[in-house]
Amino acid sequence: MSGQSQQQGVALVIGAGDSTGGAIARRFAAGGLTVCVTRRSADKLQPLVDSIRAAGGRALAFGSDARKEEEVAALVERIEAEIGPIEVLVFNIGANVPSSVLDETARKYFKIWEMACFSGFLNAREVARRMVQRERGTILFTGATAALRGAANFAAFAGAKHALRALAQSMARELGPRNIHVAHVVVDGAIDTEFIRSNFPERYALKDQDGILNPDHIAENYWHLHQQPRDAWTFELDLRPWMERW
Repeated sequence: MSGQSQQQGVALVIGAGDSTGGAIARRFAAGGLTVCVTRRSADKLQPLVDSIRAAGGRALAFGSDARKEEEVAALVERIEAEIGPIEVLVFNIGANVPSSVLDETARKYFKIWEMACFSGFLNAREVARRMVQRERGTILFTGATAALRGAANFAAFAGAKHALRALAQSMARELGPRNIHVAHVVVDGAIDTEFIRSNFPERYALKDQDGILNPDHIAENYWHLHQQPRDAWTFELDLRPWMERW
């Protein structure tokens, strides 16, 4: 946690979808930060922004392709110049697309890496450049089971998530001594989403037994990481339901 009040500044959430990313945005807004949320289409973020504002928070939506260096640089510059200093960056892009390695195409493999890893580098680098000047900040990366081990039919996703974890480790070692807290969150298990409800009803049925992850509970852990005192920073946090096999 930085020496400045955490009730000020901006939390930038890259990949603020309808589930985990949205919950994280709502939690940081409730904590007093101005939340800037991004997707490639800003229109899809309006319901999230409206819900945050209705609860008394401050939120703005931006359309940005996280894989494009010039768009990332322009986004960060605009937020820093017009809204406030970015105190927290949450990188939450997934790209979990299964395929047999025998059928995987070079184009799709590269796109998954761009989305799940390269865009994490671009956004984290741009924000870190501002944070080191202020000597404070928090950078949080959303990982997955695939960041720890590859599974059949998930070679592209696992490769990207392994690389994202390595990026987070390197950044934590480099930037920690400069008072920037970098952490990697392994989300291991099904999340309470419409996708799980529609496509895996037997798994979704475990919700009544706390057998799938609640996005609000995930978000609370991100807030906890941001609030940690620097004499006891966590680098990697595993989140999984109590009944999950691992």
